Amino acid sequence: MRDLYEIIGVDKNASLNDIKKSYRKIAMKYHPDKNPDDKEAEIKFKESAEAYAVLSDENKRRQYDQFGHAGVGMGDSGGAGGFQGGMSMEDIFSNFGDIFGGDFDPFGGIFGGSRGSRVKKARDLKITLNLDYSDIVSGAEKVIKIKRHETCDTCSGNGAQHGSMPTSCLQCNGVGQIKQMSQSFFGQSVTVRECPVCSGSGDVIKDPCRSCGGNGIQRKSVEIKIKVPAGVADGNYMTLNRQGNKGPKGFESGDLIIFFEENRHSFFTRNGEDVITQATIQFSDAALGLTLEVPTLDGKAKLKIPSGIQSGQILRMKGKGFPKVRGSSRGDQLVRIQLETPISLSANYKKLVEEMSKLNGKLDPKFNRVELD
Repeated sequence: MRDLYEIIGVDKNASLNDIKKSYRKIAMKYHPDKNPDDKEAEIKFKESAEAYAVLSDENKRRQYDQFGHAGVGMGDSGGAGGFQGGMSMEDIFSNFGDIFGGDFDPFGGIFGGSRGSRVKKARDLKITLNLDYSDIVSGAEKVIKIKRHETCDTCSGNGAQHGSMPTSCLQCNGVGQIKQMSQSFFGQSVTVRECPVCSGSGDVIKDPCRSCGGNGIQRKSVEIKIKVPAGVADGNYMTLNRQGNKGPKGFESGDLIIFFEENRHSFFTRNGEDVITQATIQFSDAALGLTLEVPTLDGKAKLKIPSGIQSGQILRMKGKGFPKVRGSSRGDQLVRIQLETPISLSANYKKLVEEMSKLNGKLDPKFNRVELD
C-alpha cells in the first residue's frame, strides 16, 4: 500500500496546515466535476481524501506513524485507499468541503446541505484484546467477536414497518436542515440548523418498524478479522475506522478502538523491547563454564556461560527480544545467572567441597578463615 504522506505529497514532519494545503490542491485537481467519467481521477480523489482523514486527525496520525496502515484500520487490499469500508463521495463532500475556501465550492447544493455541515457519527466501541508473547513477536491475525449496532434486517435500515415507507419531512422538505434568515445592521445572514421534526434525517416515519422501534438499527454479534502489528506493547491501541456502531440514517459509523494487553508469561518478563529470563546453574558449572540451551521467544538457542561467572550476572543475547514496531531490528534477551546451592550433601560430595574449600584458601588468602574472639 502507498504511504499516506506520499499520497498527500508531504513529509512526515509536515504541519497540519501544510497537509491541508497539499490535500486541497490534490482534491481540486482530481475533483469529479473537473474530471467527468474519469475513473482514475475518481480513485485518486478518494485515495487522497482517505489519507487526509488520517493525517488531519492527531490521534489517527499518531497511530499510523506507530503501526502503519493496520493501526488505522487500513488493510492490504480493497478500495483505493484500503480502508475497511472505504469513503463514499458523500462522506468526502460532507466532511471535507470546508477546506476549499470561498472562490471554488464543489460541494454546494449537491446533497441539499450547507457547506461545512458535519455528518453525525455513531458511538465508537472500545475493547481489550489479550495477547500472548508469541502474538507480539511475529504479529497475528485475530478474529474477534463483538456486539454492535447493525442495520435492521426487517426494515433494511429505513425504520418503517414492512409494507410502509418513510415519508418526506414537510418541515424541511426532506433536506434535514432548516435555514433561517435574519436581518441585522451588518446585512442579511443565514443560519442553518438540524430539522427538529425529523432530527436531520429528512424523513418522517408514521408506522415504525416493530423490530427496531423505527431507529433502523439492531444490536447484533459480529466477527471482525484484525491484523495485530508485531512489537505492540501493553497499553498500545489501534483504531479500525467505521467498525464501531452503525447509526441511523444520516449517521456515519463509529470506530472500533482496540487496546492491547499482554498475558503474563511463565518465565519471560518484558522490559521494553528486551526480554528477561533466568538460568540456574551449579557452582561447579560457574567455575568451569559451559554451554546451555535456553528458551527464547522464537524457540531455543545456545548460550555460552563463561568460566568464573558470578551469581546475578547478566548475559546478553543479541536480537532475541521483541521486534520494534514498524522497524526491522529487535531487542535483546537478558539472561540472569543464578547459582544453585545444594540443600543437602552426600558424604563424598561434602568431602570434595571441603577439599575444594581448602584449596581455595591456599590459592587466595582472602578465603582463609578468621577466628573471632
